[in-house]
Amino acid sequence: MKDPKIVEKQDELLELVKGFCQDKLDEEYERLSIKMVEKLGRKRTVPFMSGKLVVWAAGIIHALGTINFLFDKNSQPYATVHDICEFFGTAQSTTSQKSKVIRDLLKLGYFDSEFSTASLQERNPFNHVVSINGLIVPSGMID
Repeated sequence: MKDPKIVEKQDELLELVKGFCQDKLDEEYERLSIKMVEKLGRKRTVPFMSGKLVVWAAGIIHALGTINFLFDKNSQPYATVHDICEFFGTAQSTTSQKSKVIRDLLKLGYFDSEFSTASLQERNPFNHVVSINGLIVPSGMID
């Protein structure tokens, strides 16, 4: 059984990230942020048990935004780091640092199969290449 304190903090954190996603983003980001909060809550040492929950919430949105190109004006949805910080009342440097901690903790990178949006997964350039004996070749070259 999960520690009730962890459950309480996790619920509070979920409400924060859901609020931002519903206000500024979309259902897919909401689903991904819920998934990320739940994954962090399953860590042996639950990281969000220390520190301010608003900073964790901002860091989660920033981490998702970073790997999904949320800050690119050509992406949909689009938001800025300023939007995140303003919504949560956090400093940009603190938010970015927490995002980095989360990305390192969960080993997140661009085109992450677990936390990428569907549109980003479709555009993943690695979908069209294969490795043969360590050599990367376009999959169209294979018969």
